[in-house]
Amino acid sequence: MDWPLTRVGRRLGTALVAVAGLYAPTVPAEEPRTTCTATLSGRRVMVRSEAFDFVSPELDRLVRLGMAGKLEVELTLWRRNTVWFDARVEMARVTQVLAFSNGAYVLDGRPLPEGPSALPLERVAWSLEKRPEPGARYQVRINVRLHVVTAASLGRVAAWLTQGKQAPDEEGATLTGSVLLRSVAEDLVRGADARCDVTRPP
Repeated sequence: MDWPLTRVGRRLGTALVAVAGLYAPTVPAEEPRTTCTATLSGRRVMVRSEAFDFVSPELDRLVRLGMAGKLEVELTLWRRNTVWFDARVEMARVTQVLAFSNGAYVLDGRPLPEGPSALPLERVAWSLEKRPEPGARYQVRINVRLHVVTAASLGRVAAWLTQGKQAPDEEGATLTGSVLLRSVAEDLVRGADARCDVTRPP
């Protein structure tokens, strides 16, 4: 007798194997990294940053298949203190979309002629409440994460690959499948952190 749970297990296993086939690595990926430079002019702080080697071979295949990548960038401006904790002054969050269109990578609709190995991130500017004193020191801390898939999108890919539909008696296995797909999705997230001191013009 083909019990419902057995059918669920076979379908879930087939889906995960099919999805994993898309992400099978070919060559080791470079570790992602990010850099930033920050300058202070009057009360204005300008930050420029880049992300490098965020698109692994696995993610490259997914983006070329039509799945967009979401770059989430979080920047914080800190005032450095010598004898006490640093104080957070400003924060900004930026989301950019990485896609593959007409045979080339684009970031927020702008072509990347050299490909996705170096991603120029959106510039961020802050205006301080008052002009900093000459001895004040500031630092920018940046966190960049690239998401190409989520557990939900992986589930859609798995369903498409297996052409399967959830039967009424399979509802009990939904939680298990979601946990497994979420775990796979989290493994495909690429991220890096960086810090840079705010410099003043000479």
